[in-house]
Amino acid sequence: MTSFAIPEMSCGRRSHAIESALSKLDPDATIAADVPKRLVRVETKASDALVLMVLNDLGFAANVHR
Repeated sequence: MTSFAIPEMSCGRRSHAIESALSKLDPDATIAADVPKRLVRVETKASDALVLMVLNDLGFAANVHR
């Protein structure tokens, strides 16, 4: 599972948009958003680069959080 830091994710509506888009990318993905920490944890077959591209297309500057 990879964590992505998303500084602009400040409410549930934004986390829902992220979860929806990532579910379209991989319907079998496990996605957990932590709005207060502004993190999204994703377990997916898609590459980190592809997840970051989807997040960027949504307008979120994100990076892999280690």
